[in-house]
Amino acid sequence: MAFNPTNVLLQDAKTGSIPEEQGTLVLKEFMANSSVAQLAKYEEMNKPKKTFTYLAEGPGAYWLSETERIQTSKATWLQAEMEAKKLGVILPVSKEFLRYTVSDFFNQIRPAIAEAFYKKFDQAALFGVESPYASGISVFERITTSGNSVAHGSTTNLYTDLNGLLALLEDGDHDFNGLVTTKSFRKDLRGTLDNNNLPIFNDANSNSPSQVLGQPVSYAAKASFDTTKAVALAGDWDMARYGILQNIEYAISEDATLTTIQDSEGNPVNLFERDMFALRATMYIGFLTLKEDAFAALTPKVTP
Repeated sequence: MAFNPTNVLLQDAKTGSIPEEQGTLVLKEFMANSSVAQLAKYEEMNKPKKTFTYLAEGPGAYWLSETERIQTSKATWLQAEMEAKKLGVILPVSKEFLRYTVSDFFNQIRPAIAEAFYKKFDQAALFGVESPYASGISVFERITTSGNSVAHGSTTNLYTDLNGLLALLEDGDHDFNGLVTTKSFRKDLRGTLDNNNLPIFNDANSNSPSQVLGQPVSYAAKASFDTTKAVALAGDWDMARYGILQNIEYAISEDATLTTIQDSEGNPVNLFERDMFALRATMYIGFLTLKEDAFAALTPKVTP
């Protein structure tokens, strides 16, 4: 008899793949809330490693006199390899959920799974926090290498700070097409005017997301953004790629001790003692940045 998540209780299906409908919705919530997924380009992945080419420099053109032979030039295509890494989240849940059907359970827990995934992924992709990817590949590590940064408050107006920030991208022949920051920085953007006394920021409406200087603003979760290193990250996000491999899988334990989660006294949580169970969900996701000068950081104010 085929597995039907509609009528099978969770306690009878403790391992497997999250049902397709709920798994698709988890991924949609992940992609809608991850700052990196909102701005970077998505690459289809059907195996753990994907090799693709990208245009690093276009072909040249030449002025010609009559009857002169046209010179031949080549575009520069480079090859990049992106590898999907396994990302796992563990969520302790009360035993009552074991009496739910598999489908109903994942309908309930779906937002928590998506949130745990996108927070952890953005931490790694933006700042390299506990990153499984190659050293130096996160957005901020690229910025550190290139030196593309402007201190917040280095000029008399945030608009001119940002103008200088975008100039760093343009010096590398890149187009600014998105800003990542935190919601706490929204008030600064909202109160800033350009040289014509017009607001540089437009809040989200039904037709478009929040925008600064005509480009989208993505608000990363507070836990995903290291405000000690940057106030905002600007970039040519075509130079960042991500991909998702296969379905989301899960496993359930009723007797594990969760060393990464502590009680009020600082002790690891023992599921058996607390009459709880833990869900471990895993997905495979790849991430890659292609050019170090395609990103720039507005760094925190320096206090004297």
